[in-house]
Amino acid sequence: MNRRTVNRRTTSALLALVAVPALLTGCDVQTDGGSGGGAGGSGAEAGSALAAVDTLTVKGRAPRTGYDRDRFGSAWADTDSNRCPTRDDILKRDLEDVRYRGGDCQVVAGRLAPDPYSGKDVTFRRGRSQVDIDHLVALSDAWQKGAAQWAPAKRIAFANDPLNLLAVDAGPNRSKGDGDTATWLPPNKAYRCAYVAGQVGVKKKYGVWVTAAEKRAMRRVLSACPDRKLPTGPAPTSAPPRFRAD
Repeated sequence: MNRRTVNRRTTSALLALVAVPALLTGCDVQTDGGSGGGAGGSGAEAGSALAAVDTLTVKGRAPRTGYDRDRFGSAWADTDSNRCPTRDDILKRDLEDVRYRGGDCQVVAGRLAPDPYSGKDVTFRRGRSQVDIDHLVALSDAWQKGAAQWAPAKRIAFANDPLNLLAVDAGPNRSKGDGDTATWLPPNKAYRCAYVAGQVGVKKKYGVWVTAAEKRAMRRVLSACPDRKLPTGPAPTSAPPRFRAD
């Protein structure tokens, strides 16, 4: 046996000895950024938005064919039967210094202080407003990820669920379009954890699927705030029978 053969055998033996402790202690190589602890092996706490990401179904984006805003019912339907359009309900919830016309339903003025998407204060004045009501999960995005197969009552509930609605600055909102987490995030970085957690909450509640790129983006954002709770809301996932779409 020559010296080169001996050296190769000695090296192999040493590598085998190094591997033994890992086998004995049950250590394993982590993939996909997992830390081996917490929910789903992601290191996230149970009940957190980060843990919920791993419960979402992953599929490719379906075609936008057949999408129309009307497939989600008339805009701002009063699905909670409080005699106020959903838009006014959200304005009342999200604005400060709210002023009404003829009672406590129709909001005519107020302030976003601050707007969550830009971080700036924005004035709301009915008829010439710089404030939009955003669907955290855009209707078109939902359509391409499951909503095309839903019953009309579920689509109407989705479009009017306060969990999926937020008063925001019109400028950033209109740049979002129907983007998901992989393609658009609020310019205000301090709000991104809350924004993505909100999207996860809505998609989990309604069973809207995510793309692989979207799931990675969600985990990337929420890894900076692993303890953020998953947002939930009491609104039913089916609108009352008097509402119809299609």
